[in-house]
Amino acid sequence: MKRKTQRLDKLLAHAGVGTRSEIKQLVRAGAVTVDGVRVKDSGRQTDPEHETIQVDGETVRYREFLYVMMNKPPGVVSATEDNRDRTVLDLLDAGIRHYELFPVGRLDKDTEGLLLLTNDGKLAHNLLSPRKHVPKTYYAEVEGLVGEEDRMRFADGVELDDGYRTLPAQLVVLEAEESREGARSRIELTIHEGKFHQVKRMFQAVGKRVIYLKRLTMGTLRLDPELKLGTYRELSEEELHGLKGGESQ
Repeated sequence: MKRKTQRLDKLLAHAGVGTRSEIKQLVRAGAVTVDGVRVKDSGRQTDPEHETIQVDGETVRYREFLYVMMNKPPGVVSATEDNRDRTVLDLLDAGIRHYELFPVGRLDKDTEGLLLLTNDGKLAHNLLSPRKHVPKTYYAEVEGLVGEEDRMRFADGVELDDGYRTLPAQLVVLEAEESREGARSRIELTIHEGKFHQVKRMFQAVGKRVIYLKRLTMGTLRLDPELKLGTYRELSEEELHGLKGGESQ
């Protein structure tokens, strides 16, 4: 099997060591070694899986792909850039921004919860493909009493305001009560597609309004309850294996 190599300066830039020009300066200063030998050419071909690369004596950990779970807060948009609002990428430390991550799917600006960020286009495509029907579960607080009739309608699929009929969805009513302030319900809803504002529009179709929305799961991935709003962490090997195991399903 042919070994996969790439330019050393490109590899180090991808790993966050510095810009191409900064890496050239490090090489000229003798700060970069491969398998203990000082490098003279920053453009030399290197195999990161079989060679030990060090900068100033520190081993460079190279990873082609990065997978991050974020507990998205309200008020930021699920995009790589925006002219008006902060994006989820603005919440990332400078140390991982060089991986050029992007959000897998979108959460509305005011929606909280699970958001996966990666630079693995293949995985993102498989998770978002309409043919895969990857399930996503949301927790919502809703104005109005959500009951059995709503559960049955969602199970059959509901017609949205543009005429689209959703796939069957699983609605679980956690609590429904009336008070002086009005009727409120707490629910969990699992959908198998990702239409624009889908959860909000589904409840609108049955005469109710979502006032709080949080995504809990995407495929096998579940939001870490220890993650505070606006914080993130890398996926564990088990979490990543679960997501990739579901790619072909």
